[in-house]
Amino acid sequence: MFIQVVQGTVTDPQRLAADVRQWVDEIAPQASGWLGTTSGVTADGRGIAVVRFESAEAAQQNSDRPQQQEWWSKASLSFAGDVVFHNCRETFTFLGGGSDDAGFVQVIQGRDGDPATLRAMMSGSESEMRAARPDVIGGVVALHDDGGFTQVVYFTSEAAARAGERSDNQREPSEAEQEMASMFADAIFYDLTDPQLYSARS
Repeated sequence: MFIQVVQGTVTDPQRLAADVRQWVDEIAPQASGWLGTTSGVTADGRGIAVVRFESAEAAQQNSDRPQQQEWWSKASLSFAGDVVFHNCRETFTFLGGGSDDAGFVQVIQGRDGDPATLRAMMSGSESEMRAARPDVIGGVVALHDDGGFTQVVYFTSEAAARAGERSDNQREPSEAEQEMASMFADAIFYDLTDPQLYSARS
């Protein structure tokens, strides 16, 4: 799986949401290899979209299409300033991957010098996470070429996610949890309380 992360400051969240819906309805059916899109805007106007494709080649083919370029020329007007793109060839999922059933999504961005360690830690803690945090229903991690990463965590609801966080804070973390927490110490969080969730199968 290949992931493209698109992010920037959004001036018109409703317009951008309509543009994303238009892309899914009109562009996606002809976008070979498109798997799904998770997008949204935080309360302070930070917009982020995580677009999944079967491969980098499929994503490039879509980018080269005139329909895509025409759509982006309009959708980009909802952003103020520069829009940042991360093209991620190395990706992995946990707890079954993303879920269109999520009521709340948290996107976390940070830096990690050892992708193999991050992958091993996430896969090794799946059973523990499933037992301790039933509110977490899936996740995706995309590794940037510059050493950073984007992690997308799908929750049943924001209320359940906050309750799970409080529960975590009230118990003694395991050694693995402490190591993972240290990797996210300087991370940036995007809370998407009204996420747009689309997949090719829906």
